[in-house]
Amino acid sequence: MNFFRKGVLQMRKIWRTMLTLMLAVAVWIAFVTPAGAVSESILIYGEKLSESQRQEVREIFGIGENDVIEEHDVTGEDYANYIDGNPNANMYSSALIKMENDGEGLVVNIVTPENITKVTSEMYENALLTAGAENVTVDVASPIAVTGHSALTGIYKAFDVEGVELDKERMELANDELVVATDLAEREGMTDESVTTLLTEIKKMIAEQNPVTREEVEQIVSEQLSNLEINLSEEDRQMLIDLFDRMRELDIDFSGVVDQLQNIADSVAQKAEELGLDEGFWEKVANFFADLFSSIGDFFRGLFN
Repeated sequence: MNFFRKGVLQMRKIWRTMLTLMLAVAVWIAFVTPAGAVSESILIYGEKLSESQRQEVREIFGIGENDVIEEHDVTGEDYANYIDGNPNANMYSSALIKMENDGEGLVVNIVTPENITKVTSEMYENALLTAGAENVTVDVASPIAVTGHSALTGIYKAFDVEGVELDKERMELANDELVVATDLAEREGMTDESVTTLLTEIKKMIAEQNPVTREEVEQIVSEQLSNLEINLSEEDRQMLIDLFDRMRELDIDFSGVVDQLQNIADSVAQKAEELGLDEGFWEKVANFFADLFSSIGDFFRGLFN
């Protein structure tokens, strides 16, 4: 009996010790973890930013002094590793990346549009879809005026840090798509909105028709240029065909992101309306998408009939 009582008393001592340790650990965690911690996000700084510029970037993103967040630099070496870019490139654009749950989609916000001079949020979204990125929210910023191209490499690095592997050829192609988009806006005098719409429509048609030859890709590009009454130089027309033919060769399936492409198109149309751009152009766009979704719906209904 005494042996039993001694055993109970010993167990009570062990439990009290364990509870004390657990309480101590809980108090320590509460003490060292700030209430505003945002560790689920990853902050990617452009390598060339000074310390004061890095602090400015944190303030731009609303990150407080006591917030805990994972931070990395995107470097010229990253530019070379991910997309075979120039390892000596100066990287200034920064991005705050948050991985989302499945089905959340892809959203890019440019927090400093006055300093991201060439790339729009929709251009980023379109390129990231090409790269195979999904379910992520990205905020892009820079404390100085930059084109914004290098932010894409920073986003790739965030995926890498999270252990999400993106295909290198698709990352390179997405970067080239971004260059094509900004080149068309510069050389052809197209608005950013019309460039994004053109690229989005072509992807929609690729999703519907699944072209197997370069000639079929060329036909899709020609049809969309005609539908939107966009006239390109022969050089830029071939540049566009080359871009989408590479997508065909990589067998990129855009059918799974049709809704995301539609979101991009809706966003562009809304911006165009706010800016008071050509109503006739956007009426053609709206009619095109209505016809396209009707065709896609008929196609899938036919599969199950």
